[in-house]
Amino acid sequence: MIVHFEPASEEGIATVVRAMAAERASLAVIGGGTRSGLGNPVRADRVLSTRRLSGIVSYNPAEMTVSALAGTPLSEIEAALAENRQMLSFEPMDHRPVFATTGEPTIGGVFAANVSGPRRIIAGAARDSLLGVRFVNGSGDAIKAGGRVMKNVTGLDLVKLLAGSHGTLGILTEVTFRVLPKPPTSETVVVSGLNDAEAAAVMAEAMAQTVEVSGAAHLAESVRGRFIGGGLPDGAATVLRLEGLPASVSIRAEKLAKALERFGAVTRLDGERTAVLWSEIRDVKPYADGTDRPLWRVSVAPSAGHQLVAALRLQTGVDAFYDWQGGLVWLRMEADPEAALVRRYIKALGGGHATLVRANDGFRAAIPSFEPQPAPVALLSERVREKFDPQRIFNPGRMQAVS
Repeated sequence: MIVHFEPASEEGIATVVRAMAAERASLAVIGGGTRSGLGNPVRADRVLSTRRLSGIVSYNPAEMTVSALAGTPLSEIEAALAENRQMLSFEPMDHRPVFATTGEPTIGGVFAANVSGPRRIIAGAARDSLLGVRFVNGSGDAIKAGGRVMKNVTGLDLVKLLAGSHGTLGILTEVTFRVLPKPPTSETVVVSGLNDAEAAAVMAEAMAQTVEVSGAAHLAESVRGRFIGGGLPDGAATVLRLEGLPASVSIRAEKLAKALERFGAVTRLDGERTAVLWSEIRDVKPYADGTDRPLWRVSVAPSAGHQLVAALRLQTGVDAFYDWQGGLVWLRMEADPEAALVRRYIKALGGGHATLVRANDGFRAAIPSFEPQPAPVALLSERVREKFDPQRIFNPGRMQAVS
């Protein structure tokens, strides 16, 4: 039986790490365990969870900054922000539906995986909101980097480095991040009946308008009925979100609808349905189907997304929808992940990257989940990892397969 550690303090975590270093043993590092399927399988001797390292350390609504222990449930953070009409601007995806996991996502897990959603192009990813961290490195040392205000840039590069490292460089114990005011209202303009190529052109047209679109996605006919209880109009749906003060949103939505009506039938969704729709886009609801069919998260130039899908459909079974404002194409394969095919077409279309978000254990063990790095970058990454975790204690195999 694998031993599980759940320290309730940073010093407790450091003590465990020092013991693992002395034993030359490895650790699988988890928060709430809701993203356990992300990345390649971890092969570790022990498991360490940060879930008992929980609580909001400080929250200053006026300065719009929060410091919280890494194991703090994301729901606790969001509830505190909601009381002050503030939010995490990067809209972190909840992976539980896609992975069919339970438990509570943690704020440390959000930043460790650099999770973001449909507002990414204008608000950035999680790392762009991260101001400071505390973490334990592979030698069992507690390290602080960054600060509580944006102008404090001490250790800022180190902060960015930890975000998206998936627990392979160190164990986050505390994170400090900025938040933003929550828009009072929102509305979605829907253009119906467009094919993928037409939708790409319409979304580019919408982004060129002076209406401040905060979300843009194209939901093909194959997935359209799975959103907001089948409440979208008939035909593929190209959806564009506007947020802000009620009077401003109404005027901008009217302007956008008029600009786009020549492309197809235009309807508008109110704030309540808009909130549901974009949370479902964020959480990839159509492919949260209880299966382990391969699911890719692909980032390519927006104009290349539909070309990628069209090329793949000539070769294999694939379903897709486009979170254009998040810079993503979500691909669900019918059987084999077709990793070589997917990555070859991405390269041919000008480059990008593909992450295998979900697959069965056999595929996850055999296929690099994250985009393979060019040799010089891979060498640099190894040197960084050697400095942070010289004995490779943390999450061995997560970012690259272990033979």
